[in-house]
Amino acid sequence: MLFGDTLKDLRKQQGLSQKELAEEVGVTTRSIQNYESNNRHPKDVAILSRLARALRTSMTALMSSQDFKPADLLILEIQALFAGGELGEEDKEAVFQAITEAYIDAKEKNKKYRNK
Repeated sequence: MLFGDTLKDLRKQQGLSQKELAEEVGVTTRSIQNYESNNRHPKDVAILSRLARALRTSMTALMSSQDFKPADLLILEIQALFAGGELGEEDKEAVFQAITEAYIDAKEKNKKYRNK
């Protein structure tokens, strides 16, 4: 199932029209139409977060479709945490440090395979 299909199904389950969802999320009705027809995806994590909240679901559930890769989901979830999720500054720093270390480790491992 593609993102737009998931969005449409969830919107209908909540008994919302495209206009009502658009107003609740703070986007145009045309944007919702574009999302549901799979012409476009929300580019802003804040919009995805508001869509998920309006549809009473998680961003992961909203985005767990064929057109999002696991890395895309992880990036968007981390962006959401840093943009206003429920992490304190110390925890944000720990997450950032862990991501940085994982990135450096992956780069080192990739170097080993490229040099063969």
